[in-house]
Amino acid sequence: MVDLDSEVPPLPPRYRFRDLLLGDQGWQSDDRVQVEFYMNENTFKERLKLFFIKNQRSSLRIRLFNFSLKLLSCFLYIIRVLLDDPTQGLGCKELNRSCSNHNYTPGTIDWSPIIWVNRSLPLWGLQVSVAVISLFETLLLSYLSYKGNIWEQILRIPFLLEVINAVPFIITIFWPVLRNLFIPVFLNCWLAKHALENMINDLHRAIQRTQSAMFNQVLILISTLLCLIFTCICGIQHLERAGNRLTLFDSLYFCIVTFSTVGFGDVTPKIWPSKLLVVIMICVALVVLPIQFEQLAYLWMERQKSGGNYSRHRAQTEKHVVLCVSSLKIDLLMDFLNEFYAHPRLQDYYVVILCPTEMDAQVRRVLQIPMWSQRVIYLQGSALKDQDLLRAKMDDAEACFILSSRCEVDRTAADHQTILRAWAVKDFAPNCPLYVQILKPENKFHIKFADHVVCEEEFKYAMLALNCICPATSTLITLLVHTSRGQTAPWEAFRQLTGTKQTLNRESQQSPEQWQKMYGRCSGNEVYHINLEESTFFAEYEGKSFTYASFHAHKKFGVCLIGVRKEDNKNILLNPGPRYIMSSTDICFYINITKEENSAFKKQEKHKKPHESKLSYHGASRLPVHSIIASMGTVAIDLQDTGCRTSSGPTLALPPEGGKEGRRPSIAPVLEVADSSSLQTCDLLSDQSEDETTPSDDEVSAGLEYAKGYPPYSPYIGSSPTFCHLLHEKVPFCCLRLDKGCQHNYYEDAKAYGFKNKLIIVAAETAGNGLYNFIVPLRAYYRPKKELNPIVLLLDNPPDMHFLDAICWFPMVYYMVGSIDNLDDLLRCGVTFAANMVVVDKESTMSAEEDYMADAKTIVNVQTLFRLFSSLSIITELTHPANMRFMQFRAKDCYSLALSKLEKKEREKGSNLAFMFRLPFAAGRVFSISMLDTLLYQSFVKDYMISITRLLLGLDTTPGSGFLCSMKITEEDLWIRTYARLYQKLCSSTGDIPIGVYRTESQKLTTSESQISISVEEWEDTKDTKEQFNYRSNHRNSTSSDQSDHPLLRRKSMQWARRLSRRVPRHSGKTAEKINQQRMNLYRRSERQELAELVKNRMKHLGLSPAGYDEMNDHQNTLSYILINPSPDTRLELNDIVYLIRPDPLAYVPNTAPSRKESFCNTMGQDTREETQL
Repeated sequence: MVDLDSEVPPLPPRYRFRDLLLGDQGWQSDDRVQVEFYMNENTFKERLKLFFIKNQRSSLRIRLFNFSLKLLSCFLYIIRVLLDDPTQGLGCKELNRSCSNHNYTPGTIDWSPIIWVNRSLPLWGLQVSVAVISLFETLLLSYLSYKGNIWEQILRIPFLLEVINAVPFIITIFWPVLRNLFIPVFLNCWLAKHALENMINDLHRAIQRTQSAMFNQVLILISTLLCLIFTCICGIQHLERAGNRLTLFDSLYFCIVTFSTVGFGDVTPKIWPSKLLVVIMICVALVVLPIQFEQLAYLWMERQKSGGNYSRHRAQTEKHVVLCVSSLKIDLLMDFLNEFYAHPRLQDYYVVILCPTEMDAQVRRVLQIPMWSQRVIYLQGSALKDQDLLRAKMDDAEACFILSSRCEVDRTAADHQTILRAWAVKDFAPNCPLYVQILKPENKFHIKFADHVVCEEEFKYAMLALNCICPATSTLITLLVHTSRGQTAPWEAFRQLTGTKQTLNRESQQSPEQWQKMYGRCSGNEVYHINLEESTFFAEYEGKSFTYASFHAHKKFGVCLIGVRKEDNKNILLNPGPRYIMSSTDICFYINITKEENSAFKKQEKHKKPHESKLSYHGASRLPVHSIIASMGTVAIDLQDTGCRTSSGPTLALPPEGGKEGRRPSIAPVLEVADSSSLQTCDLLSDQSEDETTPSDDEVSAGLEYAKGYPPYSPYIGSSPTFCHLLHEKVPFCCLRLDKGCQHNYYEDAKAYGFKNKLIIVAAETAGNGLYNFIVPLRAYYRPKKELNPIVLLLDNPPDMHFLDAICWFPMVYYMVGSIDNLDDLLRCGVTFAANMVVVDKESTMSAEEDYMADAKTIVNVQTLFRLFSSLSIITELTHPANMRFMQFRAKDCYSLALSKLEKKEREKGSNLAFMFRLPFAAGRVFSISMLDTLLYQSFVKDYMISITRLLLGLDTTPGSGFLCSMKITEEDLWIRTYARLYQKLCSSTGDIPIGVYRTESQKLTTSESQISISVEEWEDTKDTKEQFNYRSNHRNSTSSDQSDHPLLRRKSMQWARRLSRRVPRHSGKTAEKINQQRMNLYRRSERQELAELVKNRMKHLGLSPAGYDEMNDHQNTLSYILINPSPDTRLELNDIVYLIRPDPLAYVPNTAPSRKESFCNTMGQDTREETQL
């Protein structure tokens, strides 16, 4: 036997189901006593109170029964009125005889029809029964709710009305003579109204749902109005029994006419009691109804502020998405709406905005526009409240967008709010897709469950880093992720604004509008996807290599195939290379003006006229042969002849001097399936002249022996591992400080280090974890180690130790505490030796009392840098994209003023990117993270856009996927001539896929009179000096062969300027404008000299040599722009920078060569520059 006292006793039998079945056998010897606990006093009154009042469901039944009794009593009163006839006698015979013998004089009132009525016995029995039940229920409820003050219970209006309507009927039971006495039973309508209000409250408690206060107030108002009208009808009808003897319909007609203030006068009361009742009812209506209407209006205004509800019926029959934000600004709203509704299949969707703050005036005005008022619903509420999520019908939503408030001073707190919102939505609606925007990368792992996540700092720093090695990457990504509506570039509007005229001569082809024409047309390219077997573009390339399919699809259709995804794999591969064989189930990702489904194809005629086949190019920017006609949703594409052209054709023929230099007579064709020889040509690691394990003497002396591997320390959780150039041993923290020497080195400025490559300077407020993503793309393993630029972090605040732990493994990464406000700090960090300077927007200045003033300090500081160091390429991040018009601001520049007018016209037309023609944006020198908000919005339709963008920026590395890089067109590469031949050359040699061109042109040649900076007379006087200056500036800024390769064109331009100057005396206004322009140029030169002296003096004071400072080299007379997926016949120009998606070098390392694989894993990637120098 087991001792029961030594064990924990089991549960009592009343809690065990087994003991209920088997009986209480095991507890026969147990002396325990069963005790029941009650929450309330176990008395008869408490039990009745629990049933009638406290229990929601039983109380609701009692209220409903009471409401039914009151309606029944009113209904019995109407039946009594319809059956009663005042002319058939009174209820009391004795009184009837005395009344019949009495002679009434005019003006006297016969009170007997008012006091007595004709009530049948069955009707009397029903009314008595209802009265007895009602009185008993009222007394019982009064007893149960009694709290010590009996007069409070007796003097309540519902109790008094119940006594008036029920007690007389009970008296008639004991005194039959008073059976026909009039009793105002119609007053029970007010008791019914009271019971209805109580019933609605109990109903809300019973079903645990809260209707809106608007519904309750409307119900009270309607019931009050009905009770007033019903009371007036019954009162007038009964009192007029002694007068006009009105029917119920006549009384209804009189009340409606009277309360509506119409007053026809055909029905009027005749006796003074009726008139008195009308006066009383009008006074009551004038007091009660305005109060009810005031409460209703107040609730309506509050509902307008909170936004009301999104009905369940609409949520089940219509499609809607929910936008959760902490504060809604007009710019954020318009960006979301324009991008979301740019897709045709989303036109029937509704947008429900859930925001805790009240709608501001600008947002209210926009949402009142008919285009948005029918599709946007604003709800004031919090995503952390289930009631507000229920109002937004989150469980029925197609998607939920949760955006962070980037204007908050504490961005970490803003991320915490976003995380809680995401958790609340996931808890309330687990099946609703989540699209979350987060600010800090260290907070990203909290929302890994979300379907799509965009981390602002990750994308921002990676994009700014690529801007330093691939110019204008930010503009490229921004244009790709924005939805184009088929609108072409407004070059006609710009021509009207600048006042230029186009003629048919050859010089007019270099018009200042030409770059906008090409730039605007190519900016409409986007990324689309299609299944290979369903595609007209790519179906014929099944079983062929990826590079073959990409080249021929671009040659035939003008589309750029950039990546694929296998059916059984979720990873997207950008340019998997020539080894990848296309399969019918592959998903193809391509860049084009529009998607294939919206394209119409027409085959060109094979028999062309003789003169059509001999077309040649007359200029560098001739319109393409492939006609791509953009429209609202349909693109017509002319299919070119895809037959093999001979190498002796006029378009592909090499220049005569090309053969003398020993070049090949033609470009090798792109093979359908790569063989061993082609793999050697596209293998970026096998064509090296020497093994990387044996570095040269220069590399050893420079300390370039780097390892290759994954960074051993990451500053935050969730960072994607990237193969990088690393040091064998981490650098001591003291050596990371650029401006202070230590025991390991004595360098105190950038020049003392003797860097071979120019610096990249990053000016930031703090060394946040996102800054780590700036360093990783610049130290990726596929970057040639000879081209690695030193990175200097110019920080306002000292970095944390964990950040230094992360960057101490990367080569040539330094930091310095300073600010761009201080010229000495800029000179110490090596600004005169820098190739790029990245100015990151400071968190402390992102919020300002006036929204657009948040960028004021950044803009002024960058303008100062631009004036002091005009040769420095400055990349600036702004909070508001609208402020980019102030970058490199020139108040007197007519060309910039014309672009400003063009931007205003585009904004009036509702363009999504009205600022795209601004020179700083087109050149990639300004960027705003808000421009990437559309990436999250577009992911609702294109769920692959975030993955492709991360691969392009190097944030994610997928095995077998390529990376973004660039190459420059030199004079030796101009023999290729066209973009199509370049495409073929790259695909057949290195396997690279070009996706666009970054072109820089000079603003010297312009047909606008206001752009002439020198007069012809001044040019003739100082001809030799000007020619030398022009030669020097053209040598620095030559990005096309306009001036350096076409002296005849320059001579004709000066002749044209001379002819123009002869006409100047006829127009005194233009002469004054030219003189002012000349004076301004002289002023600029003198000001530039003063700034140069200032910089040189500061450098001498700091002990720095001013030899590297060039005060005259600037880019003020050039403009740069991007051509995304240009047509195959686009001519290449000198210094064009081509964007490439290069295959993954690791994909070509053969597994059978372990020695080579070992050397690759232990050392850095070799310089692949020679393979891309065409």
